[in-house]
Formats: sequence, C-alpha cells, structure tokens
Amino acid sequence: MEYEIIRSKRRTVSLQVRRDGSVLVRAPLRASEKAIDEFVLKHENWIKNKQEIAKNRHIPEDFSENEVKELKNKLKEIITPILEKYSNIMGVEPIKVSINSAKTRFGSCSSKKTLNFSYRLALYPYEAIEYVCVHELAHLKEMNHSKKFWQIVASILPDYKKRKELLKK
Repeated sequence: MEYEIIRSKRRTVSLQVRRDGSVLVRAPLRASEKAIDEFVLKHENWIKNKQEIAKNRHIPEDFSENEVKELKNKLKEIITPILEKYSNIMGVEPIKVSINSAKTRFGSCSSKKTLNFSYRLALYPYEAIEYVCVHELAHLKEMNHSKKFWQIVASILPDYKKRKELLKK
C-alpha cells in the first residue's frame, strides 16, 4: 500500500486518509520504516474503509462565489435558531459565530468562545447540522473530547452517534 510519511517530533504514529483517498502517515523522527510498514499493514482494513468513504463522497470540492454566498446564507438561517435553542438549554453563549470556508472540519470552537462553521455543512441533513451545533456548544463547557464532553453531547442529543455518521456520507 502506498503512503506518504511526515516525520516530526511526536511520540506516536498516526494515519490519515485524505479526501482524494491518499494515505498520510505521521511518525516520530526515530520510527523505523519497518515499524511504520507494520503499523500501516495492521490498519489496512481501516484505511480501505476510509478510502471507500472518500471515493463515495458526493460533496463537490469547489463552488462558485455565488454558490458559496448562497450556502453561507442558507447555513446562517439554519444554525441561528438551533444555536439559540441549545445555548439556552445548555446554559452557554458563544461570543461570536462565523461561517467560513473550512474544508477539513464542519465546526470549531476557539478558547475565546467563538464558534466557526463551514458553509459546506449546509449540504448535509438538518439532524447532522444540529449535531455539529450542539457539539461546538458543548466545547464552551468542555474544551476537549473527554468522556465528560461526550456526556454533555449525549445528554442533549442521545442519538448523536447516528447524527455524526450522517457527516461521513
């Protein structure tokens, strides 16, 4: 199996399957080629599964300026009431909400309590959008993906795992 290696001052080996299906391995500076090959081979089924998902993605990569503007407006209309509803339920309030052009993540939360959402989220079902909103609001309480964080998300959306899966289609 072909893959690209990026070595850095890290302690562990990690895998990433890019949108185009190519495989990226991040490895410690001193990791041997053999150890990296074994790691990749051990995770071959996971890699093939992620490559299949990447191959079957139906979301276009590039949009015209007009399409981006329309998607941003559409997403703003959708997330505004969702964020208001769940902010009240969860007892949190973002300082700022913005919609950006991120390609690798649907949402993010900064330490300054700013929530960011990719306009691409507008292409997904309402249930998935609602999940991303709750996920990011939960970061206002817990700035990591700890067990406590996932308990917060589950207390609001018990079916969050199904909703999260919608983002992989």
